[in-house]
Amino acid sequence: SYTSLPPPFLSSPFSPSLPPISFPSLYLVLSSSASSHPSLPAPFIPYVLVCFCLASLSFLHPLHGRGLCLSEACVTVASQMVEAMDRSADPCQDFYQFACGGWMRKNPLPDGRSRWSTFNSIWEQNQALLKHLLENGTFNGSSEAERKTQSYYLSCLNTQRIEELGAQPLIDLIAKVTMPSPSNKEPWLFLPSRDYYLNKTANEKVLVAYLDYMVELGMLLGGERSSTQLQMQQILEFETALANITVPQDQRRDEEKIYHKVTIAELQLLAPAVDWLDYLSSALTPLDLNDTEPVVLYAREYLQQVSDLINKTDRSLLNNYMMWTLVQKSVASLDQRFENAQDKLLESLYGTKKSCTPRWQTCIGNTDDTLGFALGALFVKATFDKHSKEIAEEMINEIRTAFKDALDRLNWMDDHTRQAAKDKADAIYDMIGFPEFILDSKELDDVYDGYDVSDDSFFQNMLNFYNFSSRVMADQLRKTPNKDQWSMTPPTVNAYYMPTKNGIVFPAGILQAPFYAHDHPKALNFGGIGVVMGHELTHAFDDQGREYDKEGNLRPWWQNSSVEAFRQRTECMVDQYSRYLVNGEHVNGKQTLGENIADNGGLKAAYHAYRSWVQKSGEEKRLPAVNLTNDQLFFVGFAQVWCSVRTPESAHEGLVTDPHSPPRYRVIGTLANSPDFSRHFNCPEGTPMNTGKRCEVW
Repeated sequence: SYTSLPPPFLSSPFSPSLPPISFPSLYLVLSSSASSHPSLPAPFIPYVLVCFCLASLSFLHPLHGRGLCLSEACVTVASQMVEAMDRSADPCQDFYQFACGGWMRKNPLPDGRSRWSTFNSIWEQNQALLKHLLENGTFNGSSEAERKTQSYYLSCLNTQRIEELGAQPLIDLIAKVTMPSPSNKEPWLFLPSRDYYLNKTANEKVLVAYLDYMVELGMLLGGERSSTQLQMQQILEFETALANITVPQDQRRDEEKIYHKVTIAELQLLAPAVDWLDYLSSALTPLDLNDTEPVVLYAREYLQQVSDLINKTDRSLLNNYMMWTLVQKSVASLDQRFENAQDKLLESLYGTKKSCTPRWQTCIGNTDDTLGFALGALFVKATFDKHSKEIAEEMINEIRTAFKDALDRLNWMDDHTRQAAKDKADAIYDMIGFPEFILDSKELDDVYDGYDVSDDSFFQNMLNFYNFSSRVMADQLRKTPNKDQWSMTPPTVNAYYMPTKNGIVFPAGILQAPFYAHDHPKALNFGGIGVVMGHELTHAFDDQGREYDKEGNLRPWWQNSSVEAFRQRTECMVDQYSRYLVNGEHVNGKQTLGENIADNGGLKAAYHAYRSWVQKSGEEKRLPAVNLTNDQLFFVGFAQVWCSVRTPESAHEGLVTDPHSPPRYRVIGTLANSPDFSRHFNCPEGTPMNTGKRCEVW
């Protein structure tokens, strides 16, 4: 994905307000004139001001004025960009401060938030629209799926009913449920990363808060303090043992090495502590499985060690651990006491005080997670301009062409692999805005057929969805993969690449300002959504995506000489980003390699696509007041997408869990590798933004 947003429980209402361009001296003159002319109505003053200002610009600079874009959209976006910049910073010393210093100064972290950025701002705008649609819309003539969406949302909003039920729904579930055995994927670790369990000295505050949280939840469910304390301590020690056998994230990037296709019988020999045929048969009911069924393992050694750990662990502890996984997946749908119990843990993990998130925002996020495509139908019908889809497809093709042209200039790639890479680039298909089925009521209803939703019980709606999802997953086995299946919902402010399908997806949620607006300069659109497009396209050729061919099959399709040359160039990037520090802690250049490759390749392809557009269409008018050429505007627009603030605790969490580099270094690292950037900002070699040693892969 292009970015990672914080957990939904950390959301909070906050929207940066950027004032329009102002000319104080002119306003002073007009204000005093208006006061001496009482016949001039007060509401007329701003209009006089705008007209006078724009006329003055052309009058004072007759030649330059004809080269300025003075439309309302251009004046507004120019104002926003100027407000976000810090003109006192040297762009060749710290371009992030130059582009975002004003934004950071004007956007202190809102209460209850661990981070705030452009992405959060857009998502909250989308949430506000969805709130209006769900609370004020008439659903009598709507599809059944859309009615389910409203019912689900209202059940989440019904805090009176949730408080009445208290902990009882979960207590009843625990009394009758038998938890399944561990699955083949990652272990269930509640804390964000294995590092929190293993680095006990640095994370002592978090571990203490986590144990307190576990004990408090156990007591809310009827436990006695001393016995609950003992059992939760044992669960924490068991999770620590799982963390010890979990392979670090940065060592799991080579999918050719970790991909293992075996039969259920072979899996049984590998990890005998679990009856895999019985487990998978129950999980994939009603499918008829036998021990020749193929399964894919991405963690073979881990499964072996989990099997050993299970065999030497007391069965009562295993049962308690399974119950704990059920509890922590369910507490979000229980009463206020369970949310309150989280507060100290969230403060230690993310540096946030008690969340000030309005209930409606939490419920919009939950509804998007559960019925996101039905919710997306409402969003798209209310907001999405289909013309945007055509423009986006045109931009993607321009960026694809720029990427392929760059392949011809790579001296490290052999001709055979180069042609195969071009073929793969041509084969990348794009999905923009939303999947078409959501606008067909029957198709949309079919997708959610079998999912029961009521206005009465939010907990039951959550439980029904888990069971429904399990049935949908089972139904997909042995069927041809659906290339048009989306992993992100239409309102999502993000984008992604699918290596197994060789496709790129851009939800409607990200196809808006500051990433894209039809009336913004092309320099900003290419610097915004254009770089996002280039980023996702480049993922097809990062250290993981390059292992998949144009059909999405995991197989070696590169010549050995090019593989070795590629690895040398990626080592340069690993070393570069590993030198960057956040609060004295290093970025993990191995963990972030794929995203860094995509950032660098995406910027380069988008910039060259923009220059190709200029050559065909001619130079566009410049923005007023920003005092930037259009080429400079491209780079500032790119950087301002990443303006953000976050707590030290959240910054640490990002360093240990996020495959993306911190926003500051997504800007600085990428631009320091760009000769185009250095040329347009006249950065001398030896400055921080032009070190003299560039890393380039694509």
